[in-house]
Amino acid sequence: MANTQSEQHALIIGYGLVLLGALGFSAKAILIKLAYQAHPQADALTLLALRMMFALPFFVVAALWQQKTAAATPLSKRQGLEVVVLGLIGYYIASYLDFLGLQFISAGLERVLIFLYPTFVVLFSALYFRRRIPARVAVALVLSYIGTLLVFIEHLSLATSGLLLGSGLVLSSAVIFSWFVMGSGVMTQRIGSARFTAYTMMVASCATLVHFSCRQGVLQGIMPFPPIAGWERVYGLAFLMAVFSTVLPAFLMNAGIRRIGAGSASIISTTGPIATLVLAYVFLNEAITAMQLAGTAFVLAGVYVVGRIKL
Repeated sequence: MANTQSEQHALIIGYGLVLLGALGFSAKAILIKLAYQAHPQADALTLLALRMMFALPFFVVAALWQQKTAAATPLSKRQGLEVVVLGLIGYYIASYLDFLGLQFISAGLERVLIFLYPTFVVLFSALYFRRRIPARVAVALVLSYIGTLLVFIEHLSLATSGLLLGSGLVLSSAVIFSWFVMGSGVMTQRIGSARFTAYTMMVASCATLVHFSCRQGVLQGIMPFPPIAGWERVYGLAFLMAVFSTVLPAFLMNAGIRRIGAGSASIISTTGPIATLVLAYVFLNEAITAMQLAGTAFVLAGVYVVGRIKL
């Protein structure tokens, strides 16, 4: 009886951790849009660099803590190279494309497009391993893409400037992130999910900061960020993004998955797009329409089925 209660308690905690993590990730797009509105010179690279600058110390501490507590063995050269490559594509390139895309499209559309990445994992895995996609999975994929099309058509009716460009950038981000997910499975088993997250985020942070410094020019200093005066709100939003939409969600998700499993965690994560729609309505005055809700429901249904089936 005591064991049963303990297991139930662990499950409840796990569900709560994953839900908080999903909500944190969902708020990222809202914070990015607010930062763009806060200052006319705030662009994708500047905002991404600020986010990484604030997040990097947390991941350095996490990596050192993992190294100390787990007595982790050093990475081999191959493992180190894999960590670097995955960090660059998953948290640097994919994030940069996502930030660029949000300059042109709404937070609601961005979250729906990004949330397609599990379907891309299924497609690319089937192609790479030359496996046939089961009929049920095929139906789930069709549902997801029909839902995305409905949401996209709804935004076409709003005649948003840069819609095609922004959607293409975010969709590219989802595709690249699916490659990261495919490559990260083996690595997380070998070195641990928390350690892998810390290492890949450190790689992405360094790459972003180098990119930003090169663009600004070395004459402005090693870290040529804008002066705080006039940028207070942008700095504040970037800090919130780093802590509550990057660092904490990553480790909350890891802790939750350990308790309830990846399958249950993926199901709870489907609350993300809905949370983004609500937050966008509250903080950005983005409209919530019947077609948008229907399209989002199709996407969530498809991703739910895909998340439940292993090819």
